Amino acid sequence: MRNIFVERKMKLDVFKKTFRKKAYKSNVKIDIPDGLFIKCTECEETIFQKDNEYNLHVCPKCGKHFRINSRERIRMTVDQNSFTELFQDVISTNPLNFPGYTEKVEKYQTKTEQNEALVCGECTIAENRAVVAVLDSFFMMGSMGSVVGEKLTRSIEYATKHQLPLIVFSASGGARMQEGILSLMQMAKTSAAISRHHDKGLLYISVLTHPTTGGVAASFAMLGDIILAEPGSLIGFAGQRVIKQTINQDLPEGFQSAEFQLDKGFIDKIVKRNEMKDTLSKLLSFHNRGDKHDKPNK
Repeated sequence: MRNIFVERKMKLDVFKKTFRKKAYKSNVKIDIPDGLFIKCTECEETIFQKDNEYNLHVCPKCGKHFRINSRERIRMTVDQNSFTELFQDVISTNPLNFPGYTEKVEKYQTKTEQNEALVCGECTIAENRAVVAVLDSFFMMGSMGSVVGEKLTRSIEYATKHQLPLIVFSASGGARMQEGILSLMQMAKTSAAISRHHDKGLLYISVLTHPTTGGVAASFAMLGDIILAEPGSLIGFAGQRVIKQTINQDLPEGFQSAEFQLDKGFIDKIVKRNEMKDTLSKLLSFHNRGDKHDKPNK
């Protein structure tokens, strides 16, 4: 895979030089079409968008994991054509009549083509049945309002009823302030549902992606039987600036990164994106209950 990116990097350099020569000769500015390349915010490497997609939205030079939406996450994680979406009919309202909230939700619904910041459903991963729920950081930063909490709770209850393992990918700025206490109560509701799932002896794998913060980090995201994280993910409750101002001390280097949390024992393993599906399939195989392979032959 490395050779492919080296070759395409050379082609990119040639492409840039060609554009510069044309611009110089014609004395006219030639713009590169939008969306053809992206620049890594970590190492500033210029990457072909097609290469970026081929590499699962991970920088081939420095390994930075770019944010991805919920549909892309599902596509690269579950078996092809195995995902059956659940609870699509749960739709956001404006319970507190917060000014401008309805319009904001509608804007993100149009932008993301999603009705809310969580997509959930039943699927298979390497033929292992599971319920998967994915928060979408492109929809109001994956914030947890009453609909997100309700859809997640129903997903957990569905997994409990059907004796299925649960996998939740978190990516969130926390509770949704426009819904006030109705948003905060989702922390307790989802946690209680996780507890009932746990009492049935079922597996819950929590996958923390960038960023996982606030009320999401303080509730279901940190309750997994196994907690995985993508490299470089920001994981914590309050922001670093707030913490520093509160305790009036400098914070350790790398504070709240996935690597820092692993070192302190808050997570179990850091898993690269290209290894995530294989890791999940192995964990599901080890812990699977109620799978067709476990049932006695008739």
